[in-house]
Formats: sequence, C-alpha cells, structure tokens
Amino acid sequence: MKQGLCEQLSVWFITGSQHLYGPEALVQVGDNSGKIVDGLNKNKLPLPIVCKPIVTTAEEIRNTLADASHDRSCAGVILWMHTFSPSKMWIGGLNVLNKPVLHLHTQFNRDLPWGEIDMDFMNLNQAAHGDREHGFIHTRMRLPRKVVAGHWSDPEVVGRIDAWQRAVIGWNDWQGARFVRFGDNMRDVAVTEGDKVGAEMRLGYSVNTYPLGDLVGRMDGVSEKEVDELCDVYDKSYTVAAELRRGGKRRNTLREAARIELAIRGFLVEGNFKGFTTTFEDLHGLTQLPGLASQRLMADGYGFGAEGDWKTCALLRAMKSMATGLKGGTSWMEDYTYHLDPKQSLILGSHMLEVCPTIAAAKPALRIEPLGIGGKDDPPRLVFTAKAGRALNATMVDMGNRFRLLVNELDVIKPPQPLKKLPVASATWAPLPDFKTSTEAWILSGGAHHSAFSAALKAEVLEDFATIAGIEYIRIGEGSTISALKNELRWNEVAYLLLQGVRN
Repeated sequence: MKQGLCEQLSVWFITGSQHLYGPEALVQVGDNSGKIVDGLNKNKLPLPIVCKPIVTTAEEIRNTLADASHDRSCAGVILWMHTFSPSKMWIGGLNVLNKPVLHLHTQFNRDLPWGEIDMDFMNLNQAAHGDREHGFIHTRMRLPRKVVAGHWSDPEVVGRIDAWQRAVIGWNDWQGARFVRFGDNMRDVAVTEGDKVGAEMRLGYSVNTYPLGDLVGRMDGVSEKEVDELCDVYDKSYTVAAELRRGGKRRNTLREAARIELAIRGFLVEGNFKGFTTTFEDLHGLTQLPGLASQRLMADGYGFGAEGDWKTCALLRAMKSMATGLKGGTSWMEDYTYHLDPKQSLILGSHMLEVCPTIAAAKPALRIEPLGIGGKDDPPRLVFTAKAGRALNATMVDMGNRFRLLVNELDVIKPPQPLKKLPVASATWAPLPDFKTSTEAWILSGGAHHSAFSAALKAEVLEDFATIAGIEYIRIGEGSTISALKNELRWNEVAYLLLQGVRN
C-alpha cells in the first residue's frame, strides 16, 4: 500500500480500576499495564499501542474517552479492567466515545502462584470478574466491539489484536475518503447501483461523478517527456510484447495508455481521491479503455471499480489499507466462468482488463490483444495468473435498509491447464466449503458478480470491519450450510428492521 495511509495513527490502551484497593495497588496496576503494552508492541502490530494513565473515576473515564474521540491520531481503544472497575462509572465515557473498541480480557500474570496467593493478590488480579462487569455495560449499551480473551503474550491473542487493528485502519481510511466516478454505472445493471447518501451517512466516504471531459482535458496537458518516462517504467517492470516495445508497431498505443494513466493519477492526486470507477459505456474522448492505468493504480493502493461499481471500488481501497505490510495482494475481481467437473468444480475469475498485479504469481506480461467490447482501440494490459493459496472474495451489498458485507473464503490453485489464449489476467479457485454450497449461498445473499479479492486478508479482519461499521456480515466458508445460511438471512432481516426502530 503506497498511497494515502495515515502513518500517525495509534491505538490507546486504557486500564480501568478504582480507589478501593489503595494507592500501592493502583501504582502496580499502572506499572503492569505499561509492561503489557510494551510486550504487545514488540510484536510489530500494524499500529503502535499507547499506554494511557489508568482511570479510576467516572470523571477520569469520561475525560479520557472524550479525548480519544477528539484526537484524530487515535484510531481506536483497547479497554482492560485490571481490577474491578464498577461499570456505571463508564456509562458517561462510553456515551461520548466514537472510536472502535477492543475489549481485551486478560490478566498480567499468565500462571497463578498457587502456594503464595493471598488477599492482596486476589484484590490486584481480578480481571476475571472485573472484565465481566465491564462487558455487561457494553452489552447493555449495545456497544459494537471485539472481545479477545487470553493472556496478552499468547500469539493467538496477538493475532486477533492484529486483525482488529487492520479493520481499524480500513475504517479510519474511509472516514472522509473521496471516490470519483468517470461516467455512470453500466446501463440497466442493478448491482452497481446503490445509495451513495446512505453510504456516506453510514460508512463515512463520499462518491461523486466527474465528467469524462475533465479527464480528457488533463490528458491534453501531459507532456511527451512524461509519457516517455512512464513507458520506460513499463519496459523495465514487465515482460513487454515486441509490438509494444520501443520501435514496435503498436508502441503508440502503449504511449496513449501511459498518457491516460498519467492523467488519471494527476486527477486523483489533485482531488485527493482514494479510488475511481470507469465504464466502457462512457469513453467519449478516449481512444481506449483505461485498463493498464487501472491495474497499476490499484497496485499503488487506489480503489477501483469497473462499470461504475463504486461500492466495490471503496471496499477494495479499504481492504488494501487493511492489508498494508502483508503478502498476497488484493485486487478487483469478477466471477467470470466455471469448470464444472464433479470431481473438482472451479471458478475462473477475471475481467476485461482490470485485475491488480499484486496478486500475480510471476512477472506480468504487458500485451495488446483485441477487446471486443467498448468500440475503441485495443488496449494494452498486464496478463498473469494469480498465485496459489488461501484467499477470499468480499462484496458490499446494498439491501435498501442496510449494507451487507459478504465474504467467501477460497482456495486459489494453479490452473489445471495453461491458459494459452486467455488475453487477460485471471485467478482460478475452488470456493469453500464447496462449489455448489458457496455459489448458492452467494446468490441467496444477494452477492454481486464483482468483488474485492484478497490473498492477504483473513475473514476475521472483515468481520471486525463490519462490526466497527455497524453493518451486516455474512461469511461463506468451511462449515457453511444452505439451511443455516437461510436462517441467518431471515433472522438478520428481522433484526435490522428492529434495530432501525431502536436507533430512532
């Protein structure tokens, strides 16, 4: 992830106690909290954790959580009750808190000193019921949060904190984010429509359309030197087809692709946009569909949506933010066609042009092939197959009264046979738990044919993200069944209708 991620974010660690146990105990509580934070930070989590002074009164709690809410560098808070901290003291503070919450249910010592336990020890180390008291008030106040239980040195606990922090990064990246649509969505397509006002209210980002003429005008201002320099980058970065190389008969077509990339990149930077959409039904003034530009801008961390799909564009950007520092890559994707062998049914994912090279198994080839759609010149594009391994597809569904984040876990494989004639990038996968269950579940859930594909993120990160965003989350993977999914969808329909009434 190269573009726009705030590197000044941190997570606050706030420990609760009370004055009942005396000043010596409170000093020990503060010291232990600092050691826990130091220990967690040694794991090189995505965000540093800042240990805040312990809170022991309603006023301290309210002031600290109000400070967290107003501090733009605070991405979220981790709460822990070292001792018992009466949860009525927390109501005022939690009412003003507007940052994501992780409730860490741990204790300073991993093992009990069985032969030395006295009442002082019991008074100091009582998170076992202090966190239960604290958890109750979260539940009573309907506070969305993640609960992680276990010793703070446990790698599994650290991994779950890591997942939550990544979700926090994605959520923070969305707040105030701007996405640009060049043209409208593809005509008569339902899934790429959606409530942009509702998205801004619930999810924090804005989506607006800009005329394609603005982009074409910027292309006119791109210098020949800039085009030459970018084409040199192409030559060095990819295996370039002979006809696109310097002196090749299609070199000018590649130069036009470079001009388009430079124009889009400049437009995004100047407008502080974090992603963009295009559509082959609105290419007025362009000689080719911006395929190569879309691929390369995604590789630099921008969100992208073909056919005007702003929801997947925004989701892709958030997922790229969440995957910062991880291996595997994250890309725009579309379920394109099936291999229906009963022994192993597979899905071939691809798109006309726009698949991100971060998921490539090997150095991409830069080729030019007929497109057969859009009525423009054949565009250059990066061609490759995705690396094998575990991955997932995620899509954002506008249900009218809410947004649903739908995730399907996948096993990406090497294609059973070489794709000698396929002129675009692709990924081949076996969806979990199996082809029939996964595809039926996706369709029953209203899943789009577009998705954000990630070989870097695990489903837990997206579940945490949905919790923070206050949206519905549906996972399709190992253990999923159609009957259970149908029940979940029915219950969710009722639950979200009731939640609307409660919130109003």
